[in-house]
Amino acid sequence: MDQSTNTVVMIRPIIFARNEQTAVNNYFQQLDSLGFGDSSMAAIREFDELVSKLRCNGINVVVWQDNPEPYTPDSIFPNNWISFHENNSAFVYPMYAPNRRQERLNDITSRINTAGFELKQVINLSKYEDEGKYLEGTGSLVLDRMNKVAFAAISERTNQEVLNDWSIKSGYRVVAFSAFHSVNGKRLPVYHTNVIMSICSDVAVICLESIDDLEERSMVKSSLEQFRKIVLITEEQVNHFAGNMLELRNSTGKKYLVMSERAYKSLNPDQKAALEESMELLYSPLETIENLGGGSARCMIAEVFLTSK
Repeated sequence: MDQSTNTVVMIRPIIFARNEQTAVNNYFQQLDSLGFGDSSMAAIREFDELVSKLRCNGINVVVWQDNPEPYTPDSIFPNNWISFHENNSAFVYPMYAPNRRQERLNDITSRINTAGFELKQVINLSKYEDEGKYLEGTGSLVLDRMNKVAFAAISERTNQEVLNDWSIKSGYRVVAFSAFHSVNGKRLPVYHTNVIMSICSDVAVICLESIDDLEERSMVKSSLEQFRKIVLITEEQVNHFAGNMLELRNSTGKKYLVMSERAYKSLNPDQKAALEESMELLYSPLETIENLGGGSARCMIAEVFLTSK
C-alpha cells in the first residue's frame, strides 16, 4: 500500500468565512480583517492557485464546486467529513459543529463514479453526533497507510469511543495520545491531530513538545521511529501550520510535500534538507484560509485511494 496518492478531491468554495461554531475550540482562527466578501474572494484565489500548482506538477485534482445553500463556511476542508480507502470504501465522519455537518454530500458515490473511480462501500459514522461524540476524518486521524496505523490526539473533536469503532471497521491500529498548545497562557487541547504531525513515505513530521505527558511522548516517538525518520518541528512552527502538510505523488511516482507558503517559510534549512531527501517541497500562499479557517493545505485535500474504473 502506498502512503500517498496522485488523485485528490477538493471543494471550491462560494462563501468562505470565519466559522464561529468551530472557533470555540480551534484557536488558530482569527478575526476577519478583510470583510466578508473580500475574504471569500481572497480564499477562492488561494484555492485556485493551489489547485493550479498541484495540476502543473502532475497531480490529478477533482474539483467540486460548493453550493450557495446551505451556508457552509468551512466547505473548503472536505477531509474532515470523508476519507477514501484502498479497498474502494469511504468513511463519513461525525462533525463537531452543526453547520459543518451540512457539508456532507449525499451523492458522493455518483460523484466519485463520474470522476472515474469505484466506490463500493460507504461506512457512515455520523450517528455518533446524536451522542455528542465526534471524529473529524483525517483531521482527527493522521494515517500511516503503509502500515495501517492511525495516530489520533484525543480532543472534543476526536472521541475515544468513535475512534475504537473506526479502528474495528477500518482495520487500523490506533495510537492515541493527548496534545496541547499554549493559548493565552493556558495549555489547551489541539483541535486536530493533523496540525501537529504529518506522515510521509520516508519521514514523519511532528511537534513532540505538544505532547505534554512524557510517557505518551515517548510512546508516539517510538511508534513513528519503527518505520520512519522523524523531523521535529516546534510549537511556534505549528502556529505557522508547519505540521499541516501532505505527501502526494504524480503519475510518474515523483513525491511532493504540499504545504502553505507560511509553513514553508517557517522551516529552517536543516528541516528543509531532511524533507527534500525524499520529496520536492510544493507550497502556495494560503494566508486567508489559514487565518479565518484555522486550517491549511492538508485540511483542504481529501485523498483518493480508490480503484480507477
